[in-house]
Amino acid sequence: MAQLRQEYESFRLRDVEIVVVGPEDAETFAQYWEKESLPFIGLPDAKSTVLKLYGQEVNLFKLGRMPAQVLVDKEGVARYVYYGHSMKDIPKNEEVLAAVDALEDG
Repeated sequence: MAQLRQEYESFRLRDVEIVVVGPEDAETFAQYWEKESLPFIGLPDAKSTVLKLYGQEVNLFKLGRMPAQVLVDKEGVARYVYYGHSMKDIPKNEEVLAAVDALEDG
């Protein structure tokens, strides 16, 4: 999430809101958000409701939820999806911002 925080303004300038969905309960999630002073929205998903909707993989041998990034447009349509294969497999902000820019151009 540190990389998202570093480039948050670049996303906001493109009218993109970042929503991070995490596996913790609401109280734990809120404590983490406050401790880290994260500027974007956090959504606790302890029952994996959102995870199931977007097909995010859970692999207990790889520490739980695999990273996933989804760009959802204002109509609710997923326009870009990236599923990581390990906890370190997260696209760079430049790649996600390029996908946002491509949506604007298309």
